Amino acid sequence: MVAAAAAYYKFDIGQLPDDLFHEKVPVDKWLKTTTSVGPEGFPQDSLNKLAPIPWDVELERILGIALYMIGNILPFLLPTLCVLACFFTTAKFFLYFVLAYVGILFVVEHFFLKPRFLKLYNRIDAMSDNIKDNQYLYTERNISKYLSVNFVWPKSMQRPAMVSTPMIFCAVPHGVAPFGITAYPLWSKLFNDKLCHWTCAPVVLKLPVVGYYMKKIGYVPAKSKYILETLTKKEENVGVVLDGIAGMFQGGSNQEVAYLKARKGIVKIALRAGVPIVPVYGFGHTALYTVVVDPFGILQWLSNALETSLTPFFGRYGWFLGPPRRVPVAVCIGEPIMCPQIAEPTKEDITKYHQQMLDSYQELFDKHKDAYGWGHKTLKFV
Repeated sequence: MVAAAAAYYKFDIGQLPDDLFHEKVPVDKWLKTTTSVGPEGFPQDSLNKLAPIPWDVELERILGIALYMIGNILPFLLPTLCVLACFFTTAKFFLYFVLAYVGILFVVEHFFLKPRFLKLYNRIDAMSDNIKDNQYLYTERNISKYLSVNFVWPKSMQRPAMVSTPMIFCAVPHGVAPFGITAYPLWSKLFNDKLCHWTCAPVVLKLPVVGYYMKKIGYVPAKSKYILETLTKKEENVGVVLDGIAGMFQGGSNQEVAYLKARKGIVKIALRAGVPIVPVYGFGHTALYTVVVDPFGILQWLSNALETSLTPFFGRYGWFLGPPRRVPVAVCIGEPIMCPQIAEPTKEDITKYHQQMLDSYQELFDKHKDAYGWGHKTLKFV
């Protein structure tokens, strides 16, 4: 239902009928399922509803995410354990445990759950050269259901406002994993028809299996060269989790922390390309896991230096490196910052538009925090 004087729109991707989750479905059919409100915003607690889901969707995400998490560290963990197992009996038993753990997860996911969902979602078991089509993964479809993901955006982003320009979607907070952004088709379809390439640390794209799939759904290295090429030469969208690894260590019971004060490089890129910066806040990201933070900040320093997470975390059931808690996620989009094209922006130019970006984040957080049930929280920039 669309309000007479719509100011904000909501798209419940988790509740979208499965037959509409396909590349060939026109965006108009998606937009017909949206709801909207006036300038007052969405009612209190209306964005934090957790919808019931089928048992197989829940099981697939519990096991699938656990497999993904261990898969990220397996290339580093296995060689280390193999060497240690030659000298220590304890390491040998731990190696056997890890192999059994991964083996069980893989067998159930690959031979039982994967065929079930490929058939349900009418997908083939292969990645093609069509990146847009690849973004309709059954795994990411299920995470939208598991976390009851909603997208919210202002009138200024509603079609056809941005159909002709590439954009940089700048999402925070990272949390352990920014699952709200993984509804990949939305970034390539809702606001314009330009493919959206999300970015990640270059080391992630070198990982076996994980790196292959990420490349196939459009990921590029989080380096200015690749971002600029995507925006200007390909004229396609880019998505950046702006606080990166530093965002894993932020957050608290009464305060959300956004590591953005030093993130001016993205503003320089936007000015050189002459494209809008679109602030995105993932309400719920910091509630999905419990991160173990050492009091001296050593793990945080090492993680930032190596551009990869080295901190332990616990999810649902207290599961180490396991699935996230079932917490609703609201992906809220702010007013875009319209950046003029400046070949060599000055420090003053960068500072001006960086402040506009911070202001837009603050505005969107304050506008939607009551609707998410976080009226007691404040947003702090560091």
